[in-house]
Amino acid sequence: MVTETSAPAGVGKTSPRRAEGMAGLAKGLAILELFGAGTERLTVADAARGADLSPASARRCLLTLEAIGYLHHDGKYFRPTPRLVRLGASYFETSEFSALAAPRVAAARDALDESVSVAVRDDDVVVFVARAEVRRIVSAGVRLGARLPLAASATGRVLLAALDDDAVRTLVEETTLVRTTDRTLVKPEQILSRIAQARTDGYSITDEELEVGMRTMAVPVVDSMGTTRAAMSVSAFTSRVTLEDLVDRFLPVLRAEATLLGRGL
Repeated sequence: MVTETSAPAGVGKTSPRRAEGMAGLAKGLAILELFGAGTERLTVADAARGADLSPASARRCLLTLEAIGYLHHDGKYFRPTPRLVRLGASYFETSEFSALAAPRVAAARDALDESVSVAVRDDDVVVFVARAEVRRIVSAGVRLGARLPLAASATGRVLLAALDDDAVRTLVEETTLVRTTDRTLVKPEQILSRIAQARTDGYSITDEELEVGMRTMAVPVVDSMGTTRAAMSVSAFTSRVTLEDLVDRFLPVLRAEATLLGRGL
């Protein structure tokens, strides 16, 4: 079950390559980045549109990725194969940041008896790079590597709160959000108000904004230079945790563990 779900904006767009770069590799990676929670399969037209490529170029990339084992093709749709997991796993297995975050999210999970995560910014989305799961038959939360829009998630709003007003407004106004519940915020001024509140409070909460029955709280992870490097968050079912619980019981624990993590950065 994913706590905060919405389609990432701008994922998959190719960046201008350097003179010594490989355009084909960049195009292939742009297509792979299109796959996610809301995109389990792609046609050639989907890939071309999402990665800003010509249909012929997208088709060549897809067939190449199929030939080397990263995609499966059923004649119409291309789907990821298990081999694709290797690409993401290499980051988590070698990242110093993920290693530093692991004991801190585990400590917070043990104190709160809820799943705790750490996420970082990647352009206009957040990516979850550390996670400690609580053991339950039904658990709430996101998986490692999950990507969520900055403006729609508690983690993203905490990260955006560290930016200047002009940068925040530009990003929010250029983001198209998908309404997934009757509480989802889609108007720029509403989202900007929540980001400003996160800057004042030092934390952000989403209350059934992106999934019915789910609440999330996030706090910033600030390094020794005063720079916000990440966000630590906890997710819980509304039936288990009230808004008062988040502020009274969860916030002190998250802040303490986020502070410890920040001191090591």
